[in-house]
Amino acid sequence: MLFALLLAAAPAPLTTVAEQSHYTRTGRYDEVETLCAELPKRYPGKLKCEPFGVTPLGRTMRVFIASLDGTFTPEALKKKQRPVVLYQGGIHAGEIDGKDAGLWLLKDLLDGKAGDKLLAKVTLVFVPVFNVDGHERVSKNNRPNQVGPEEMGWRVTSQNLNLNRDYAKAETPEMQAMLGLLGRYDPILYADLHVTDGAKFQPDVAVLLEPRHSGPEALRAIGQIVSTSAFEELKTKGHQPLDFYPSFQKDDDPASGFSYGVPPPRLSNGYWNLKNRFVVLVETHSWKPYLERVKATYDVCLALLSRAAEQGPRWLEVAHAADAADEQAAGKPVPLLWDNTEHKATLDFPGYAYTREDSQVSGAKWVRYDDSKPEVWKVPFFDELKPAVTLNAPKGGYLVPPPHAEWVKKKLELHGFRSTLLDKPKGAVTVESFRVVDAKFKPTPYEGRQTVQVKGEWKADQRDLPRGTLYVPAGQRGVALLMNLLEPLGPDSLMSWGYFNAHLEQKEYMEPYVTEAVAREMLKDPQVKAAFEARLKADPGFAKSPDERLRFFYLRHESFDERYNLYPVYRVDAAP
Repeated sequence: MLFALLLAAAPAPLTTVAEQSHYTRTGRYDEVETLCAELPKRYPGKLKCEPFGVTPLGRTMRVFIASLDGTFTPEALKKKQRPVVLYQGGIHAGEIDGKDAGLWLLKDLLDGKAGDKLLAKVTLVFVPVFNVDGHERVSKNNRPNQVGPEEMGWRVTSQNLNLNRDYAKAETPEMQAMLGLLGRYDPILYADLHVTDGAKFQPDVAVLLEPRHSGPEALRAIGQIVSTSAFEELKTKGHQPLDFYPSFQKDDDPASGFSYGVPPPRLSNGYWNLKNRFVVLVETHSWKPYLERVKATYDVCLALLSRAAEQGPRWLEVAHAADAADEQAAGKPVPLLWDNTEHKATLDFPGYAYTREDSQVSGAKWVRYDDSKPEVWKVPFFDELKPAVTLNAPKGGYLVPPPHAEWVKKKLELHGFRSTLLDKPKGAVTVESFRVVDAKFKPTPYEGRQTVQVKGEWKADQRDLPRGTLYVPAGQRGVALLMNLLEPLGPDSLMSWGYFNAHLEQKEYMEPYVTEAVAREMLKDPQVKAAFEARLKADPGFAKSPDERLRFFYLRHESFDERYNLYPVYRVDAAP
């Protein structure tokens, strides 16, 4: 009887489904909820678990904060100048290695089984599951090209949006919650834990750290050292780490080789580095068994945490110097997009024997791997980067007229940018304005939006600034991210994501019969006549198009909308 009473009073077991099943299965989200309630009781003063957001389906997003001396709050961390590392699992909830690896590591750190009191030097912030709604859309069939666990969640959210395409536009409530967490804790290192798709090969994990090939020089130098030393440790534990994303240059063609790339800020590892902090994309290999993948993630996280604990104060010093440089970046060139040069090396890549055969199913080449026969592929590796788009930051900042000021202000606040609203109108201010001369819309929706790629340039202009115009100074931390959002040529600008598409639509017009009469009057001007005849001669498509010929004259007429294709954001050399 006494034994039964004691058993009934015993706390819920704190071993996870993954541990109990020897990492063949993973738990549901109620397991995270239970651990959130119970683990802080097991580690009083060393661990907290808090809500930090709510999903569209009403589920609570949870975060663990671990510190051996109870340094949990952003205020306490700033006062102690304590480095913070943030690990995030389940942004793609079918790729759930990070959740189980992080829970395993968290308990080992607090039990003294790993890390030799690392949490006395660094505070660990851990989000087991970022995409909670996707985590609960469980099936055995969600990841057909992944070995385990037995069941897993879904890639995207309940709104059918990919969180790892949402960093820049920050539309989802989950991403807005995450950006708030990043803003409060300002981790010196932010790791996003994934499982890669793709070919069959021997390496078990890719660890992509930036700044290393892009970003401020001083941070790059540290990034190179951190990556090299972490890889040495991982190799001693039997891993074969890669420092690039193992995606072929040509789909399904191993002979095409690989390249090193820095993605745009819609992605985690193209975002946080633009705030002068380290970001790491961890990608275990989907064809390895679940236990092997979880252990690889565990070892990577421990290696990175160890270096942050020992070197974090120096990292913070260099990062804060980069922040200060951003404050003085107005008018200076800023790279917005990176691409590979033509330089390539020959890479000895540990793969498997394979054949490429003609497929009777698809009609294309079909790759067949024989993972019983390891072999070394000698393939090209494009290893050098160059800025693909570089623009000078405004000498002053950006101006957003009132029709868009409030929502742009809120969007920028999510990213930690400051701005002010003008409290009185200002007339005839000298600005730079951008007029779109070509716009290519993506024919199908992308992440629920109609994206557009534009061409054009900034030119001197005069514009009235009504009361309520938003002023965004360029000189602030993360200027490269700010410019990515507000420069229309940026691949993840608000313009590129389609937020200003209405300004690319013609709203007024001239009837053809009216244009015919107007054109005849305009042709009395020798310059107009010469330009029209030159266009007819030079452009056969124009000459054959009645609509385009009439449009030639409408574009030059006083009635044409002066604001058509005008980007409703301006640059200015000084605060108004």
